[in-house]
Amino acid sequence: MSSTAESYEVYAVRYASMQRQRRDNFFPADAHDGPMPMDFFVWLLRSRNRAVLVDTGFAAAAAAERKRQLLRCPIEALRVLGVDPAGITDVILTHLHYDHAGNLGKLPNARFHLQDAELDYATGRCMCHGVLRHAYSVEDIVAMVRNVYADRVVFHAGDQPGVFPGIDLLLIGGHTRGLQSVRVSTARGRVVLASDAAHYYENLERELPFPIVCNVADMIAGHRRVMAAADSPDHVVPGHDPEVLKRYPRLAGDDVGIACLHQRPVVSQGSAAL
Repeated sequence: MSSTAESYEVYAVRYASMQRQRRDNFFPADAHDGPMPMDFFVWLLRSRNRAVLVDTGFAAAAAAERKRQLLRCPIEALRVLGVDPAGITDVILTHLHYDHAGNLGKLPNARFHLQDAELDYATGRCMCHGVLRHAYSVEDIVAMVRNVYADRVVFHAGDQPGVFPGIDLLLIGGHTRGLQSVRVSTARGRVVLASDAAHYYENLERELPFPIVCNVADMIAGHRRVMAAADSPDHVVPGHDPEVLKRYPRLAGDDVGIACLHQRPVVSQGSAAL
């Protein structure tokens, strides 16, 4: 980490969960099937100068429609960390799937940072195919288009080093055409929030794609890229793995689960059992 880079506390805020099987999480399907649940997170990046939210989660209607267990509102959960949602001025959206880009109306003063390729993908001809649009919510996409017209969207075309001091955007693709990961400077080094470049640690460790994918080659290349962009394997955080809450210290007093990613892991990636 550069001596001049701004340093952040980074929190993975768990807000929902669902039950899945191993066969649901790998392509090709894992022959050794068994339970492999999924957690849903948003991430807060906080320094002395700013607070940046990464992704916005989903709300109760989407949870009911898709049969997810909503544990709390991800936006209201920011108050546990002493952050008023109305005070958030910048949100990085890693992509526009329903579980990453809902609740936009609950952030009235925010600008949304998004890749050109993601909104193009989410509003273009690929959405004529049900298998590709299934993970999007049309209401969320319409809300984002309205934010474009309200001058509340900042578009990025590819990598964006230093989008804020100490924060870089990495265009990865694979899962969606415009998926971006976020690299952030912390006291322990540069942490990469992979988001859905890798849902689970195993996707990275075994280079096995998650089955919701628009380009398999880009997804596999993305596994290697996020690993190379971080200061070590212990600095890469997948987007949906319940292991995150086991590998990192948890914020005291929060029962749902907030992992402190700026602190050293209590279990390293190399020593964790698959």
